[in-house]
Formats: sequence, structure tokens, C-alpha cells
Amino acid sequence: MKTQQTTISEVRLVYRTKVKASERLQVKCSKDAFDIFMDNWDLDSIEHIEEFKLLLLTRSNKVLGIATISKCGISGTVTDIRIILQYAIKANASDIIICHNHPSGNVQPSESDIAITRKIKESGIVMDIQLLDHLIIVPEGNYYSMGDEGIV
Repeated sequence: MKTQQTTISEVRLVYRTKVKASERLQVKCSKDAFDIFMDNWDLDSIEHIEEFKLLLLTRSNKVLGIATISKCGISGTVTDIRIILQYAIKANASDIIICHNHPSGNVQPSESDIAITRKIKESGIVMDIQLLDHLIIVPEGNYYSMGDEGIV
């Protein structure tokens, strides 16, 4: 009997932190999250290209990291929930905060913004990953917090 040799790909989950646990920033309110996102945003493109970012947190809201989920056109960006959950699982995050910008300067969420927020929240529940907030930021430095407004 002849045996067939198969080659398969190895899948590895790797997360390497560069920040000691004792030195991690802590998010206590939406303004803290906003400040972290703004510090990590390309301000040269904030009013030209819509981006979607993810803040990964421990159960005590200490920052594990930040990730860019997508970067697209001037009036929308693709938000793939599977990618969000992959990042959260890889970083062993318990909580997440999502954020995107509106190049138009309008901080109000659209119906699709609210719909994707609810979908991300529901998807996270299955994995015991809590969505704490969804921020919408604009070039003028203002933001809208769906958590503060009771949408999340």
C-alpha cells in the first residue's frame, strides 16, 4: 500500500507586546480612547480617507494594542468582523473599542454605522469579547461616542 505525503500549512497565533503590563495605558472613559486613537491616526489623511481602527484591551481596560482594520475611500470603508475578532483573539483581548473617521466632518453615526456596531457587539458576545464603544472622529478633533449615547 502506497502512502500519500501531504503538506499542510502551519497556523500560529503570535502576539508580542513591547509594553510591560505595569506600563500599559488605561482607558477610563471615551475621551481616553479618543486621545489614544488620535495619537495613532494619520492626521494628514483624516479628512481625505475613511479608516477603521480597533483598540484592544484587557479586562481592566489596559491597552494591549491598536490595529488598523481598513483604509478605503472618502465616503466609506470595509469593516470585516472576522478580522476584528482575529485581532482580539490573537492579542487575548477581553474588551475592544472600535473607531472610524468621517472625512466630511459630521460626527453623527449613519444607519450603517449603527448596524455594523450592533453586529460587532453581537459577534463578540459569542467569543466573550465585549465591545465597549464605537467612536466616530472628525478632522476638527471632535468625536461621537456610541457608548456615551447608549447605542453600544
